[in-house]
Amino acid sequence: MNIKNDTHHRPGKWRFRFVYAIALVLFLVAGGRLFYLTVLDKEFLQNQGEMRAVRSESIPATRGMILDRRGEPLAVSTPTWTLIANPKALWNMDQDPQQGRTPGQEIKRLAVAMGVGAAWLEDKFKSNKSRSYMYLKRQVAPDDADRIMAAHIVGVSKTKEYKRFYPAGEVAAQVVGFTNIDDKGQEGIELAYDKALHGTPGKRTFLKDLNGNVLRSIGEDKQERPGQNIELSIDLRLQYLAYRELKAAVTEHHATSASAVILDVKTGEILAMVNQPSYNPNDRSTMEYDELRNRAVIDLFEPGSTMKPFTVSAALMSGQYNTESIINTAPGYLRIGRFTIRDEGNYGKINLETLLVKSSNVGATKVAFSLPQDAIWNIDYELGFGSPVGIGFPGEATGNLPSHPKWHPSEVATLSYGYGLSVSALQLAQAYMTLANNGSRVPVTIFKQDSRPVGKQIIPRSVAKNVTKMMEAVVQRGSGKLAQVPGYSVAGKTGTVHRVGSKGYEYDQYNSMFAGFAPASNPRLAMVVIVNDPKGRKYYGGEVAAPVFSRVMESALTTLNVPPDLPDGLREVRLESKKAPYRVALGN
Repeated sequence: MNIKNDTHHRPGKWRFRFVYAIALVLFLVAGGRLFYLTVLDKEFLQNQGEMRAVRSESIPATRGMILDRRGEPLAVSTPTWTLIANPKALWNMDQDPQQGRTPGQEIKRLAVAMGVGAAWLEDKFKSNKSRSYMYLKRQVAPDDADRIMAAHIVGVSKTKEYKRFYPAGEVAAQVVGFTNIDDKGQEGIELAYDKALHGTPGKRTFLKDLNGNVLRSIGEDKQERPGQNIELSIDLRLQYLAYRELKAAVTEHHATSASAVILDVKTGEILAMVNQPSYNPNDRSTMEYDELRNRAVIDLFEPGSTMKPFTVSAALMSGQYNTESIINTAPGYLRIGRFTIRDEGNYGKINLETLLVKSSNVGATKVAFSLPQDAIWNIDYELGFGSPVGIGFPGEATGNLPSHPKWHPSEVATLSYGYGLSVSALQLAQAYMTLANNGSRVPVTIFKQDSRPVGKQIIPRSVAKNVTKMMEAVVQRGSGKLAQVPGYSVAGKTGTVHRVGSKGYEYDQYNSMFAGFAPASNPRLAMVVIVNDPKGRKYYGGEVAAPVFSRVMESALTTLNVPPDLPDGLREVRLESKKAPYRVALGN
């Protein structure tokens, strides 16, 4: 019996020992693994835990302000909040036994707090069900963000960001530009100097629970560095004046577009640069692409008779002409091959001043023919035509100043009275600024200057003064009468040119312009006004652009406290022209 019993119980005993041994081995393996992970390789577990609970967040830097020369804000950043959701955490949440909250109920509560449709919001969460990060709404006002966060929705959090605001609105839109929702510059100064304005973001690390709620910060935050403020040369007061008058002119004359530029003659600073049509950068819902262009810098046109003062300057610089020199323009036209250049009438023998007052194409052509072929090209080039002004503005146009090894007579002729080349309003303003500055060209800038720059003498001082006197006569008794400014002497020149179409010149479409400076005795401001395609009865530069120049220049000089240079008894008074100014045209 004993032998049988021992034999019967022995197999069970060995099975027990075998299972015990396996369990012991597994325990030792698990213990060893636990020891390895917690002691020898504890960093692994820490990393895995942090991947599920520790988060890093970028702290946005405040974008630098854009200011006018007097410190008035043109672009500022205001704090807002971005609402973020964790769809994965929401859908994986367990039902709250106390409140009975489910993912569907949470979405409905969130929809009420946000003021949106529950069905739309639920579709948004479902389509991002596997994601742990989703934008709910960006650039939310602080009060609205606080109200939504007060609902304590699972997985919903907020992060700070900034929204750009433009106090001057459409008045300075094309100069300042705008940013996108990510606070990156898209147009204008915002784009050109985005890196300086943007600043350096900071960083913070924090611990979150499964619902996305921040529990505490970890470590030391890296502080953000605000962007650099940029101070422009623009004077917002003059910008408003020019914008108001330009917009009124476009409306009155049913024009397609228009631009105006005001420069400080002594410093080269751009005090105003306005365009029509414009847009409101604070509300871009109705913005059109055509409105974004800073036309004063980007758009090109043929300058027409506004170039004749430089032709006269070239004549005086050559030594072949003086202020009393006579040009015979009879019989009022000049044939060059198949082309005929015409004046408005037969002016006969005229001097250089009368050439400008009457805006004689024949006179300008005969002067050009008497000079070396590249004489006019040389002065135009030195004045900056055919080269970018270089203010660092995106898309700045170079223009076109043709150069030929051997000039055809028709090319010499057209260049003398402003056809055959293309310029921007800013380039034309730069040339008139040089003439106003006694022939010294200073760099044009969009930034405020603390000192007067050194200029380059392009036109001899005596020549510049003589041409200025001739341009005063244009305003006093020529086509520029409507550019007169009470109390101030004005020097300037009108221009009316045919617009270029797909098949050449359009003889029923015009660009109207006026370029000049004041006070003529000691110039402070140079200004160019161009109105494109006026469709009313008036389309001459002296009728459309000159009055804009007059009204803006009068207000600008008064605003800047520039003293009048005309005695009370000799002050000019704007007169309504009974006869339309001379029409610039290239005859066939």
